[in-house]
Formats: sequence, structure tokens, C-alpha cells
Amino acid sequence: MRRALAAVATAALLAPLLGSAPAFAAGAGSGGQTRAEDPCRGQCRDILPAGENGHATLAAILLHKAIGTRPKHSADQLEPYDKLLHEYSGLSDEKLADYFNDASFGVPEDQVEKVTSPRDDVTITRDKATGTPHIKGTTRAGTEFGAGYAAGQDRLWLIDVLRHVGRGKLSSFAGGAEGNRELEQSLWAVAPYTEADLERQVERIRGSGERGARAYEDIKSYVGGINAYIDDTVHALNYPGEYVLTGHGSKIEEFTVTDVVAIASVIGAIFGNGGGGEVGNALAKLAFQKQYGQAAGEKAYSAWRAQNDSEATTTVRDKEFPYAQSPEAPRGVATPEDGSVTAYDHAQNEEGTGQEAKTGNAKAGADTEGTAKTDSKREKEGVLPADLISGKRGMSNALVVSGKHTASGHPVAVYGPQTGYYAPQIMMVQELDGPGLRARGASFPGLSFYVELGRGLDYSWSATSASQDITDTFAVELCEKSGAKPTTESKSYLLHGECTPFDRLSQHNEWKPTLADGTKAGSYDVVSLRSAYGLVSHTGKVDGKPVAFTALRSTYHHDADSVIGFQKFNDPSAVTSARSFQKAARDVGYTFNWFYADADHTAYYNSGDNPVRSKNTDPDQPIRAGTAYEWKDWDPEANTSAVTPPAEHPQSLDQDYSVSWNNKQAKGFSAGWGNGSVHRGDLLDTRVAKLVKEGSVTRAKLVGAMEEAASADLRAEKVLPELLDVIGSSEVTDPELARTVGQLREWEKSGAQRREAAKDDGVYAHAEAIRVLDAWWPLLVEGEFKPRLGDELYTSLSSLAPVNESPSGGQNSGGGGDDGAGGVGASQPHKGSALQHGWWSFVDKDLRTVQGEDVRSPLDRPYCGGGSLAECRTMLLRTLGEAAATPAEKTYPGDKECDAGDQVCADSIVHRAMGGITVPRIAWQNRPTYQQVVEFPARR
Repeated sequence: MRRALAAVATAALLAPLLGSAPAFAAGAGSGGQTRAEDPCRGQCRDILPAGENGHATLAAILLHKAIGTRPKHSADQLEPYDKLLHEYSGLSDEKLADYFNDASFGVPEDQVEKVTSPRDDVTITRDKATGTPHIKGTTRAGTEFGAGYAAGQDRLWLIDVLRHVGRGKLSSFAGGAEGNRELEQSLWAVAPYTEADLERQVERIRGSGERGARAYEDIKSYVGGINAYIDDTVHALNYPGEYVLTGHGSKIEEFTVTDVVAIASVIGAIFGNGGGGEVGNALAKLAFQKQYGQAAGEKAYSAWRAQNDSEATTTVRDKEFPYAQSPEAPRGVATPEDGSVTAYDHAQNEEGTGQEAKTGNAKAGADTEGTAKTDSKREKEGVLPADLISGKRGMSNALVVSGKHTASGHPVAVYGPQTGYYAPQIMMVQELDGPGLRARGASFPGLSFYVELGRGLDYSWSATSASQDITDTFAVELCEKSGAKPTTESKSYLLHGECTPFDRLSQHNEWKPTLADGTKAGSYDVVSLRSAYGLVSHTGKVDGKPVAFTALRSTYHHDADSVIGFQKFNDPSAVTSARSFQKAARDVGYTFNWFYADADHTAYYNSGDNPVRSKNTDPDQPIRAGTAYEWKDWDPEANTSAVTPPAEHPQSLDQDYSVSWNNKQAKGFSAGWGNGSVHRGDLLDTRVAKLVKEGSVTRAKLVGAMEEAASADLRAEKVLPELLDVIGSSEVTDPELARTVGQLREWEKSGAQRREAAKDDGVYAHAEAIRVLDAWWPLLVEGEFKPRLGDELYTSLSSLAPVNESPSGGQNSGGGGDDGAGGVGASQPHKGSALQHGWWSFVDKDLRTVQGEDVRSPLDRPYCGGGSLAECRTMLLRTLGEAAATPAEKTYPGDKECDAGDQVCADSIVHRAMGGITVPRIAWQNRPTYQQVVEFPARR
């Protein structure tokens, strides 16, 4: 443990904390980082709201709360990001500088804000525009040390938060808020590790050849830089004020290499995971069979599941890549008995008895005042969103156009990760310049020893979350070592015929009252049960026998292995072409769609450790545990198996254009629920296809296509025309309804945008039509499908495929409230990303079927009005009338940010405060948080 200063009274701290950071020996000018000839020639730009600086002393936090001041560069990228929404029409390449930062290498002498040299072989140059660190090392170790030091300067508190999440110790560190406990429990459900587990991952990297050994040394140097910054900032009384507010004072634990693996497990669980959920699928199939009978139920399930919808927009358009499809005659399916399934509770007391996971009751006998649960909103909120890992979400988009269709003849790309809005941001930007390292871009705090998304010497790359199925659910038969009759409470299971105890992985958390959230003192254990077949998610019965359902992820125990791929992305000798980039991406085990552009070529590659499954097992359903059904060449000790070869991964070179908004990768590649005829990716595909057809695509035109899609309402653009067609099959005689229909039709024809006529108007153009659709959607979906599905099946389906993910998050399938059936993913106001998860395809296909149109990959039967167009129309008009009569105050419930009924405010983006500094709200726009705009006119 790093030595801590003696406790100091807050009043005594204020004066020194107002001072600047400790001075270091600075090199002349930019520390040697003069701008050399850059192959991008000023045509690479990027942005990361709210700002690069995530550091605030206690004094700065108190001043911010008292008078609203903010540390420099903590919010200076917010305004240009926000104003693009209202100014993209008629945008030119020359005007891009108003909305994106210069992403050229180096810093011109007249743009140097500050140069520090934490040791002799590295300088960190901060530019005036954004405060971005440009790290130049004369040695590789020095470069990585500087990266760690800069990460400490910009994100120390957040890095500390993330390592505690990764170790299941967030509530002990940041307070016992309900959100903190829910988050650590959700991480413990998918990536619990002991210290020995983390060390084994480190040793695996270290022993994986020359690049692995290099990565290990890079991480060591990086961690050394973070720790050096901790030493310097503590001694200068310049450490983050959040440590004081959470009761830590200046006591900051030294970072270790295993902390990096713990952080990698968090980021991988959020952005690079995929699959699982087979227990829910099985229960949905049972509900279909109960409603329609065995054969018809199976047919209906397959139609709704739509693993390979032929109407879905795909990133690869001209080739099929089969993966993870359900076989016609599956083997080893472990169907749970109806009513037998119980989710495993990861929150327990010391005695191991169940404890309410969502309240985190204090353990029996603890010296606390009752429980940690109160009605305080602040106590419920944690330092990070409670559903950061567990929530259904789609992230990131990409628009890439081949040079064959651009004005310059060089490829153009606009892309970035849609990682959410936080203050400070959950990513940070830097430039690395040292032996074997040449890159600028974004990285996650604590993992920024390499740039993860950005540009290299003469190329750029980005990614979207792919989420393909790399997690299977196995049903392991429970047993008792004593030979007694097992129950669903048994703590042992059969492994190749031997009764084997589960590994019990636990972390004990205790917290005291804190200034930060006002929580009472409390404690509890976060617990996971681990088998060779993965982590226990549920218990139940199969064929009368008690079982545990376990989730086996191919990247479990291998969260850090992807470091090799990222190392190559940063190495100019490793990435010299589109094909070499694809080869580097093969070393990333996480599920991502990777996009690449240089001066001549574009590339796409879908990464992930896709397991080779036993023939005719069904990855969509639970599988019986046993040698006959295991992954090919599976080693349970190391959790390794055969994986699908690179040629079977979706990929392309120099495709006319590529788009991705977490849509289906390719024909034959199994997709998630609801990925069909209408998808958020269609908003990009339609616009980019039009640009390509017109030709002479420019960076500005592609930015315009992105931004127009970012302000479009998918439901209004793609589904509302079908709704209006059904309604328009006869005259609307009710004057008020006719007026409402007219407003909806006018909005749809105008472009279906959710945008103010002018910035800060406070009122949307077509505000009434938008209000009506927001209120109507959950009502019409329920009216269309629930009568034939029945209550139980409707509820089961809407828990797997959320009905609605509106921009405001204020409407769910019940028409209001916070949760309710089908509201999964809907009750998250102010988050920005929207319209990924919803029943858009189901409504679209059903309405076209009812109207007698030819529908490929249809649902199993017509639902709206029982298949009667007249009855369907009647239902739509009835629910439309209800929606029109719904007060805006109910559609847009008030919160701490907005008055009830304020439509624009309800949609607006609020950067979630993960520290002591907040930033202003911005208008809703559905776009990446870190975003690049690139066009390389030259090669190295």
C-alpha cells in the first residue's frame, strides 16, 4: 500500500488544492513533438465530449458546486459536439473544424499548452485546444510510463473505480449505494475472478511469445506511470477530491498489473461480450408451446426468434457467413420444467443464506443501523450506472465509403464507439509516439497503454459491438457428495460422472456513511458459483432432476488475451495494409466489428473467439452438460477450445460502402432478438446508399448522413408509413383523429426528425406528432400482439426483446412508469443512444402481412386484428385516440433534470457524473461519443 498523508481538515486543504500540479522539467517548445509530414494532411479529425480532463481536486469540486466553475478542458468539447445537430445542413469539409478536433500527429509550437517530463525518456505535451496528452518517448518503456502518468492525470479516480468494479469491491470503495451494489453483482455474474485467476491471465500473456512478453512489459511500465503520478499528486495535495468525499482522504492504493486485467474484464463484459440468455429463450419457447401447442409453438418461436431474417440489413452484403444457427434436429437440448427456474442471487450474507440483491440488507449481526436501503434517490444511484453491464444496449456506428465513390478517390470514414455519456467520459484521448508505437485515439482508462480506437501512421480504425454468440448455457446435474438426494440448493454437480463441488467465489463488502451519497453503514457478500461449465445463472429441473444452468463464455479467463491485437493496431510495422489490419484483428477475442480505412483501401472484420460447437447442438437453447455436447477440443481447466477459422468470420475488402449500427453482420450469421426488417442500422444504410449512388462523396456529406440519422426517429421513418397505410385504408371520420393522423403524416414526410427548429428553441418541430407517437407506440404494440399471444407469452417475449427504446426512456409497454412488461431498456432517460431495441420489425412485418403484402421471413401468423385489416385499423385508431389524449406530463415524466411534460428536455442527453464535476445537458442525438472523421490522401 502506498504511504498516505495524515488526515487533513477540509478547510486546511482548500488553499493548497487551488494551486497547480507539481512542475516537472519541461523540454523546449513541444518537447520534440513538432508536427512532421502527416499522411492525413489535416484531414483526420475527432471529438470526445465532454472534455479530456477528468481530474478535479476537492477545492475544484467544492467551487463547482458553489459557483459552477469547472476545471479547464473538462467540458470544452461539449459545445462543438452539440451544435453539429443544428448546423450540419450544407456542411463543407472546411467547416468540419468547427465540430471536430484536429487529429493530426504532434503539436505545433504555438499550440503547446504545457509540457511535463515525469522521467528522462518521455515528455507529455498538452495542446491548447483540448488538453489532449501527446506522449513521446525515446524508449518504449518511457512511452508506456508516460501513458500511465497521463492516464493518472486525466482519469485516476475513474480508473480506481473500474478496478474495484472488476474485483467485486465497488461498494466498499465508493459507498453502499444500491446502484454500486447492483453493478458489482452484475459483473460478478459474468466475470468473477480470484487474485490467482488474475495472475494466471497475466502469466498467460507474458508467456505467449515475443508480443506477449512485450505486452507484459508495456503494462508494467504503464502501471508504473500511474503509481508515479499517485506519488506526485499526493505529495502535492493535488489528488482527486472524490477520494476525500468517499472517506479515503489521500489514501490511494498502488496499482498492479492484475488491476489492468480486472479493468479489462469490466470493459470486455460491457462491450465485447455476446450470447447467453438461453434460459430465457427456453422459457419463451415453452410459453409459445403452451399458447399454441407443441408443433405450432416451435414454429412460432422460430419465426419470432428470427436468427437469420432475410429482410435484415447486413454489413457484408454479397457473401454468406453461417454461424450459431439452430440445427433442424438439435441434440442435447436441456429444456427446463415450467415453473422450476430460479435466478441465482449474487448478493448474500456471510452465512451464505440468500439476501435481497437489490437492497443489499446488512448481514446478520453486523454493527449497522438496520439496512443500507433508504428512499434517497442519491443513495440508489451509484458512481456508475447500475445496469452498465447487465442492460440491453447496442453501441457504436460506422460509415465507410470506398474511394471508388468519393470526390477525392480516397476512402472516407465517419465512425466511433457509442459508449454513453459520462463526466468524465469513460474513454480518453491520447497520442502515443515511441519505438514500435504510433497512434492517436481513444482508450478506456486503465487500459490506455495502447490506443484502442483511432488512427495509426497512415490508417484509421474503429469498432462497433458485434455481440455474436460466444456464450453457451449448460445444464449441469446437481448432486450431493454424501450421496443424499440432490435438490436445487445443492452445491455440487456432476463433472464427467464425478460429484464435484462448485467453486464459491466471494467478496465481502463493507461501507461506512460517505459525504458522496449519504448511505448508511452496511455490508454484504457478492458471490458466484463456478463450475467447469461456467458460472451458475439459474437453478431448475430438467426431466425431473435438479440442475444448475451455467453460462460458459469462450473469453472467460481470457479477458486480457486481446491485448495482442490492440498492440498490433498501434504498431506501424504490423499494420501496413487492409489485409494486415484484418490479420491483427484476429487476435482480438472480444466480439467486435472492426473497420479500417487508408488512402487506398477499406476493410471490415468481425472478431471474436467463436467456439466450435458439438455437431447439432443448439446455441440458442440450454445444452446438457456432458462430453457428447461439449465444445470441440474444450479444456475445462484452461477454458480453451477450437474456434472458428478466420475465413468463417464476416469480413470484406473494398466493399462499395459499409455501415454498422450493431445490426446483422452477414447472411447466415445468427442475430439477436428483433434484428429484422427494421433496424437502427437502416437509418445509416439508406442514407449512405443514396450518397454512393450520387457519387463524389466527401467527408462533410458522410458526416451529414450520420447526423441526419442521429436525429431521426426510426419508428416514424420506417414503421409509421405502414401504420398510416392501414389507417388510410378507409376515411377517418372523427375530426380530432383525422387531425392527429394528418400531423403524423406531415412529420413522416418531412423526414421524421426529432429536432428543434433552431438550437435552444426548447420546442421540437412537429412536437405534437412526436408526442403522440411516443405515447402511441407501447399502446399499439400491446393492442396488436397481446390478444393472440396472451399475457404470459407477451410478457415473456417483451422481457427478451424490449418493446420500446425511445429517446426519452419515459414510455414502456405499459404506457408509463419505470419498468413494467417490455420496459427493459426503456426506463433509462437522458442516455442518448436509442432505438436499438424494440418491436419495430415485428410491427412492420405484421402490418404488411395483414395488408396482403409479400413478406419474407414473416411471423408465424397475422396478429393485428386477428388478421382482419378492418379490425386492425379499428385497434390502431382506438389506441391512437388514447395516445392523443394522454397528457404530455404522463408521456414525459418529470425528473431532477426536467419538468414533467417537457419533451425536448426529456429527450436531452445528461452526462452521468462519475466524479464531482457535472456538465450541461445537450440536445438528443443518436451518435458515437468518441467519433472520427478521416480521409487519408497519402501513404507513408
